[in-house]
Amino acid sequence: MLCAQQSVQRRKLLIVLSISAHGAGCFVAWVVSVRNFILKITAFIFLVLIPAIATAETLGSMTVIESKPINELWLNPGFYSYHFQTDKGLNNRNIGLGGEYRYSTVGSITLGMLDNSNNKMSHYAGWYWQPLALSRVRLGAVMGVIDGYPKMQNGGWFVIAIPTASIEYKRIEANLLMIPGYKDKLYGSLSLQLKFRVF
Repeated sequence: MLCAQQSVQRRKLLIVLSISAHGAGCFVAWVVSVRNFILKITAFIFLVLIPAIATAETLGSMTVIESKPINELWLNPGFYSYHFQTDKGLNNRNIGLGGEYRYSTVGSITLGMLDNSNNKMSHYAGWYWQPLALSRVRLGAVMGVIDGYPKMQNGGWFVIAIPTASIEYKRIEANLLMIPGYKDKLYGSLSLQLKFRVF
């Protein structure tokens, strides 16, 4: 009887160790993927964006926006998206609530929540950097984190970087985001966000 109990305990221990090893392996793989992503974004910034900014005055009508401190709060009701894969039955009306605090003419921080493409609730936080202008349109990217996509980190948080273009008229602004797809886990879209300045 004692031998049988010890055998059962050993099996339980082996199962626990196996699960722990699998979980540790998944975590390490996730850390490596995030590290590689950050390295790619950093390389893009230093090899592409910064040289472009340095020579922006020679790129026709594209100019560098002078960074000046401002103090503005904007609110938005989510996004409307056009998904490139139209046969997937994806949710185009990404209704939610978000806020954006603009601390300078080229930078702002944002956070919010929305009903995502998979009809799941997503939460996000990010940093907008838009140092270039093409006429009245500001160009740059938003970088941050988001959750709520079942096939990405089992619905947990992951890093994003999205090219953006913005145009402002008085107290209303439109953001256009080119969201890239990723395998069968994320679906690419062209997303429009309208936001309204509170102060």
